[in-house]
Amino acid sequence: MVAHPRWRDSRVNRRLLEAARGIDGVDVNDLYSTYPDFSIDVAAEQERLARADLIVLVHPIYWYSMPPLQKLWFDDVLSWGWAYGQDGHALANKDLWLVASTGGPLESYRPEGYNQHEFSAFLPAYEQTSHLCGMRFLPPHVLYGARRCDAAALDTHVSEFAGRLATYPHWPELISMADAAECQAIPSTDRPRCATGDSPQNTTDTAPGRAA
Repeated sequence: MVAHPRWRDSRVNRRLLEAARGIDGVDVNDLYSTYPDFSIDVAAEQERLARADLIVLVHPIYWYSMPPLQKLWFDDVLSWGWAYGQDGHALANKDLWLVASTGGPLESYRPEGYNQHEFSAFLPAYEQTSHLCGMRFLPPHVLYGARRCDAAALDTHVSEFAGRLATYPHWPELISMADAAECQAIPSTDRPRCATGDSPQNTTDTAPGRAA
């Protein structure tokens, strides 16, 4: 799943998209091309996820997080009763892999750098989403300083990405990684709701943490 709002400005993610399309067995989902109006076909997206063993998020880092359409995709597609909550086990035992690119160089992601933290400090939302849905969060594949990296560094990043995709699940580190935790139980009283009117019937399920 690739999410880049401006393909004409992309150096890294365009190359990753092209590489993924050349690998057998990979279902490539270009979110911004598929949903330019931000109207996500939830049923179609859930069907694609159900077929997958590995879910890959490919995107640039925007303000220490993901691009807006990717966030909307999470809010809409990973719904209560399907991805999490009561009877929500559709993603259980799948793997989630983040493939990200940053504007800042590696040295900026240190306590003494201007981002003040290592990149791992900005991953809890991804990790907890995986945990809540019973998925295993794999070590991210990150290219730092994407705007200024040279051609050799970009080629290496893309080649490693393609090699990983082509050989999944036969990654050496997966042998020693623990299996995914069971989907976390959530009381029905904590079922998220978004009010759309005065009647109790006029409500829709939303993502965890979204206020009514």
